[in-house]
Amino acid sequence: MASPTQSQETQKVHTGIVKPEEEPIRREHTLDQARSESALPSDSLTHAILTRHSTRMFLPKPVPFEILRSCLALAQHSPSNSNTQPWRLFIAHSAAKDRLDKALLAAASEGTPNIPSLPEPFRHYRTALGRQIYGPEGMNIPREDKPAHLAAVRRNFAFFGAPLAAMICMHKDLGTADSMSVGLYLQTLVLALTESGLDTCMEVSVTGYPEVLKRELGIDENLIPISGLAIGYEDPNFKANFTKAPREHWENHVKILNE
Repeated sequence: MASPTQSQETQKVHTGIVKPEEEPIRREHTLDQARSESALPSDSLTHAILTRHSTRMFLPKPVPFEILRSCLALAQHSPSNSNTQPWRLFIAHSAAKDRLDKALLAAASEGTPNIPSLPEPFRHYRTALGRQIYGPEGMNIPREDKPAHLAAVRRNFAFFGAPLAAMICMHKDLGTADSMSVGLYLQTLVLALTESGLDTCMEVSVTGYPEVLKRELGIDENLIPISGLAIGYEDPNFKANFTKAPREHWENHVKILNE
């Protein structure tokens, strides 16, 4: 017969989650805490996850190719549906990046990007993020200052001055599970870049001009641009680079069943 202690442990395992005897103290890491050397090892996965943020102004500092190649090689190990590895990545720098910026800015001056609007239940997230980025905590642009607001929006289409502009794509005949695989690849790549001391910003806005992207990057017609990615070193003097979008508690998004 098992001892009471063993029976208790067996019962815990059968629920799918081994719960501690006492409820742990909940701790939340802030961006400043995560950036502190005393908080977390700089090479830890937790540190990379917590310090990753959207950089909206970069320095004109080139990215060493060895670092980029190392991160790309690591990201290639991302999981995918049936090992299809459906991601296709296009990266522009130097003259190619300049041409892409010019073409996107020209397109943006002629019309708004073709980006589907968010469903009503999700729109408040975008509204709150906009207030944070453009408000006193970030760029501090008054609502009535239309020229300043327009200039800030247009920086999206120059990848915020980053030296590298990447576009991740997927074949048009693939489905939802494959788009998840592409997302896993992008997350792995971004965390690898963060761990290597680089900064990033994922950009959906640039995909609103697919014809421009395909022409300037030589993207095959069978590929769908899913997200842009700015890569470089953040400008430490740009206040909005230090904003951190809040996250809801994980329990709001997870349902755990045991019966």
